[in-house]
Amino acid sequence: MQDFRTDCPEEEIISEQELSWGGLGIHTYIKIVILAAAVYSVYHIEIYSIVFRWITDSSWSHGFIIPFFSLYFINQRKKELLELKPAANWLGFVFLLCCLGFYVLVMYIYKFGYFKAVVLIPTIGSVVLFIGGWKLIKYTWLPIAYLLFAIPLPTRVYEEMTIPMRQFAAIAASQILNLVKGLEATSNGVMIDVVYKGVRLEPALDVAEACSGMRLLMAFLALGVAMAYLHYRPIWQRLVLLASTVPIAILCNVVRVTVTGFIYILWDPKYAQGIYHDGLGLLMLPLAFGLYGLLAWFMSNLVVDEKHLNQEEIIIRRKDSQEQ
Repeated sequence: MQDFRTDCPEEEIISEQELSWGGLGIHTYIKIVILAAAVYSVYHIEIYSIVFRWITDSSWSHGFIIPFFSLYFINQRKKELLELKPAANWLGFVFLLCCLGFYVLVMYIYKFGYFKAVVLIPTIGSVVLFIGGWKLIKYTWLPIAYLLFAIPLPTRVYEEMTIPMRQFAAIAASQILNLVKGLEATSNGVMIDVVYKGVRLEPALDVAEACSGMRLLMAFLALGVAMAYLHYRPIWQRLVLLASTVPIAILCNVVRVTVTGFIYILWDPKYAQGIYHDGLGLLMLPLAFGLYGLLAWFMSNLVVDEKHLNQEEIIIRRKDSQEQ
């Protein structure tokens, strides 16, 4: 009987199974440790400040999982990386010197803290290029660039970015609240003035910074990049999924502010703040994931892969002929 399987030969399967990170050898890991220690010795102050921000600022607590995502991306390319024959590229050494020079300028002359942290990423990229060449960069550029999601934005910049989102949430939520009979809501900047059954509620509903949606947006954008990279699908679908993270995060934030408004007005103000308020924010994560998954499912079923259908038809016909 003719075998129509398209699997790899047994020898190739065994060789691929034998590939493991342990096969790199102790000397390779010693080199990695030495390089990591060298980078840490230069940037230890910035690394400490980044981790401290993760611990103390809940808006950036997702930073803890970003390096693990990067490691997972690298592991996805394990076969290519372990079979790669790295070749040093001196252009990487030039880039490394440029990064170190820029770091010195930012630290002692311009003193702009954010760039002191950001320069850590091109420094890692320069080291990788120097020791492994462009072939190694081909498989590691995204895991390296992905670390950018773990670097907190300057507090002033972050707060300024939240203002338009807070204002939009206030406008959208007030329009929805006005659908309730006897309730009149008016947005005023990031505040929502509420009159319910002729009585003005005091204080006004404040769309605080925590309700801006920036926290969800930053975390969800990082997740969107990861999902678009890991899921095999046409490039246009990946771009759509990546772009959808922004409107989905904004929509979920509007839902959060609106539900908070209903709780504040129609139920009890104490359930619109504190631990209840934070709990409602956590519920927006499964909502965002659900919307993202729904969009991914829709696009997967929007276009039928004719090649895949033809292969299935051939297999079915072959099976029918064998049964006969």
